Amino acid sequence: MSKLEERKLRARKLVAYLKKAYPKPKTELKYSTPFQLVVAVLLSAQCTDKVVNKVTENLFKKYKTPKDFSKANLDQLTKEISSVTFYRNKAKAVIAAAKIVQKDFKGTIPRTVPELSLLPGVAYKTANVVLGELHDIWEGIPTDTHVKRFANRFDLSDNTDLFKISKDLEALVPKRDWKYVNNGLVLYGRYICNARTHDCLAHPLTKIWPEANKRWPKAK
Repeated sequence: MSKLEERKLRARKLVAYLKKAYPKPKTELKYSTPFQLVVAVLLSAQCTDKVVNKVTENLFKKYKTPKDFSKANLDQLTKEISSVTFYRNKAKAVIAAAKIVQKDFKGTIPRTVPELSLLPGVAYKTANVVLGELHDIWEGIPTDTHVKRFANRFDLSDNTDLFKISKDLEALVPKRDWKYVNNGLVLYGRYICNARTHDCLAHPLTKIWPEANKRWPKAK
């Protein structure tokens, strides 16, 4: 069996578990309007959902629509999100994205990856998370730190670039199951198998491929 065939078989077994364990993909980010989700996902880059939810609890009482965010004062918004990583750049991106959605898309969130990717701060991962969450449209597999970690630990990709890992996973997993990969690995990594080196032979995914217990790639 070739390396690619081995990876496909392993990926399908891993995803079969994720599909059963987390059958309804749903982000833990809190929001009440579509654009609030875009903002929350944008803020979550290299930041925990817990911190983002704490910040947006008050933020989203004040700003609800693209129009609200487009009219935000940059200095004020910067202060309001100062608990998240890279908050200055994110504040600029949020306002700029809101203006584009308001002006070019009449206040409605685009429904394709290329269109969403036109928004500042929104790349492949963010676009696919938003489309999946809002419309159950899965045109790609979003790769974040959790997905990257498990893709490397379970030898599903030789890459460290997030977009390249997404493409590797998309080649291994049938499209009908793409929706389970990001959400499943995020929750699995958050609540079952965290990033610190530890013995995880008893964990469900490691039972599928015990070799993963010896593989702890350093963050790059």
